[in-house]
Amino acid sequence: MLSVAYLEQLFGHLRRAGLVASARGPGGGYRLARPAAEIAIAAIVDAVDEPLRATRCEEGSPGCLAGRKCLTHDLWEELGEQIRLFLAHLTLADIVAGRIAGRANVPRMQAAVE
Repeated sequence: MLSVAYLEQLFGHLRRAGLVASARGPGGGYRLARPAAEIAIAAIVDAVDEPLRATRCEEGSPGCLAGRKCLTHDLWEELGEQIRLFLAHLTLADIVAGRIAGRANVPRMQAAVE
């Protein structure tokens, strides 16, 4: 269960990002600041400071192991970017309407370098 304090903290982040608006007093609370179709899921994730990285590497560090990138670093880095791109093109309205399945695109294959 989420505490009220934690929810208030999350809504504070969402309000500062312009995703929700708050109203005080009786009948007050939070509402979307713009239509759900204009709110990307990536914007929500960014607003609440949740990282979308698939690597454990520290951002800005020289690498994974003793200052060098591990062999799979780029694989996980690209996966994180694909997740971010997917969520950037998925809206709150898509979630509510159940329009998620079948949205993943097959990556385009690059021509082999000769």
